[in-house]
Amino acid sequence: MTSANSTQLPIIIIGAGMAGLSCANYLHRAGRPVLVLEAADAVGGRVRTDVTPEGFRLDRGFQVLLTRYPEVERLIDYGALHLKAFRSGAVIRLPDGKQTTLQNPLQQPAAAFSALTSRIGSLPDKLRIVSMVQHVRRFTSQQLLSRNSTNEVDTLTFLRQYGWSEQMIQNFFRPFFGGVFLDRGLSTAANFFEFVFKQFVEGEAVVPALGMQQIPEQLAARLPTGTVRLNTPVATLEGTSVQLQSGETLRASTVVLAVDGEAAAHLLPEPPVSTPPRAWRRTTCTYFAAPAAKGRADKLLRLNASSTALAHNVAFPSDVASAYAPAGHRLVSVSTHGEHGLSEADLTARLRQELTDWFGPEAAQWQHLRTYDIPYALPEYPAGQSVRQSLKIQDHLYRCGDYAAYPSLNAALASGREVAEMLLAS
Repeated sequence: MTSANSTQLPIIIIGAGMAGLSCANYLHRAGRPVLVLEAADAVGGRVRTDVTPEGFRLDRGFQVLLTRYPEVERLIDYGALHLKAFRSGAVIRLPDGKQTTLQNPLQQPAAAFSALTSRIGSLPDKLRIVSMVQHVRRFTSQQLLSRNSTNEVDTLTFLRQYGWSEQMIQNFFRPFFGGVFLDRGLSTAANFFEFVFKQFVEGEAVVPALGMQQIPEQLAARLPTGTVRLNTPVATLEGTSVQLQSGETLRASTVVLAVDGEAAAHLLPEPPVSTPPRAWRRTTCTYFAAPAAKGRADKLLRLNASSTALAHNVAFPSDVASAYAPAGHRLVSVSTHGEHGLSEADLTARLRQELTDWFGPEAAQWQHLRTYDIPYALPEYPAGQSVRQSLKIQDHLYRCGDYAAYPSLNAALASGREVAEMLLAS
C-alpha cells in the first residue's frame, strides 16, 4: 500500500515526448498529480516542428500521422489539428529513370486501371496486393502485431514467401516500406509490416495544418498549468529522488522514464535484466525551398527505387498543407535513410544533382534550407523481437517509449497509456 504522505507527491515523468505526454494525460484524467520534466525548450521529443524566419515549417525529419493508429484514435482530437491528407499512392522513379504512378484502387476506384497497368510489377503482383488487403482486414491491429507466425520472419522473407516478384519488391516494397521502417533491407519483423500495411489500407497519411508538433502540443495543453517544466534536464536518479542538472532535487511517488532508450540508459543505475540492447535506425532529412508549383499538385509521395540513390523519398508538404511554406514558395523534403558518411555540404550537392536528374533543371536552383541528421530516428524491430518489453523496471520506477515496443507513434502512445494503467492499478 502507498503511504498517505507519498500520495501527496507527484508522479514524475522524465521526458515530454509522445510517450511521456500520453502517460501524463491518462494519469491526469484519473486525478493523479503529475510533473513532467523536459530537457528541451518545447514538448514533442522526436515530433518537433521548426519555423524559419521566412515562414517555412520544417518537421524534424519527414513524418506523417496515420489516422487509423488505434492509440491515436483513442487520444488525439483530429478536428483541432485541421489535418491535411496526402493522396493514397506514390510516384515511383524506377532504376532506369522512368516514373510510374501507383494509386490505391481500394480508396480511389477511378485509379484502379492506373494501378493495374503501372510498371512496378506484374498483374499477379498487383492482385496479391488485393489479397493482402483482404488478409489484414480479417484481423485487428493488435492481432496483427501479436502474430507469432510473422514475428519470426523478416519483411523481405515474408514478401518472397507470399509470392511477390523481385521486381515488385525492388520497385515498390523497398522504397515505400523501407521509407516507413527506415530500413530498405526490409529486415524489420513481418508482423509490423502487416500492421503498417493495414494502417495505409484503412486510413490516411496526414499532417496537421501547422506541422507535426501540433500533436504533442495538443496533449500538453490538456495538462494543468505548470505540469510540464521545459529546459529542465535531469542529472541523476536515486530511488524516487530526481536530481536536476541545476542542483535542485525533486521527490516523487513514482518515476517514469519517458526518454529514448539511449537517454534512459544514462539515467538508470543499471539496465533492466530483461532488456536486450537496442539498435537504432538513422535518417537525414534535407529541406529545400522551390517556387510555388504551377497547376494543381497531385499530393503524392515520390519514391526512388534505385539502390544507389541518396534521395530515397521526396515529399512536398506544402502541397498538402499550405502553411508549410510562405506564399509563392514550395517546401521540398528529401529523406536519406541510413549511414551515408557525407558532410552536410557534400550530401546537399549530391542530392541537388539527383533531384535535377529527377525533377529537371529547375531543381538545381532550389534553395537549401536546413538539414536534420537524426541518428536515433526509430528503434530497430528485427524478427523475433518481443512486441513489448517490460515497462516496470523496479518498484516505483517505470519506462515508456517506442524503443520498448515497436517503432511507431502508436507504440509510444500505447506504452505511455499502459504505464499509467499499471500505476493506477497499483
